This record gives sequence, structure tokens and C-alpha cells, in this order.
Amino acid sequence: MNLSLGSVFISLIFSIVGISAWRYGKAKASGRHMLLGVALMAYSYFVPNEWASLAVGLGLSLFLFFL
Repeated sequence: MNLSLGSVFISLIFSIVGISAWRYGKAKASGRHMLLGVALMAYSYFVPNEWASLAVGLGLSLFLFFL
């Protein structure tokens, strides 16, 4: 895991989006929002590159709002 300042910042931002999505999904009983929220919180542990992490986070966020 790369611990540069950029990767930590990207991870923090998308984790906040993920926990918000998970809480929204729990309140509305939406499994899609809960699953994407967990994915947003956990994907940064498996993506080693900052640019790839940003791309995956943006992709999951787009699925969250536009799927």
C-alpha cells in the first residue's frame, strides 16, 4: 500500500463518500447503496496506484449516483 499524501487524501475522500452512501442505503433499505458504500470504503486497500485509486473511486461514485 502506497502511503503518499495524495493516496491518503484520495482514500479519505472516497471513504467519506462510502460511509455516507452506506448510511443512506441502510436508512432507505437499498442494498445497492450499501454495497457500493462498502466498496468505496474498502477498495483503497487493494489499489496500489494513486491514479488507479482515483479512477476506481470516481467509477464507483458514478455507479452510486447514475446507475
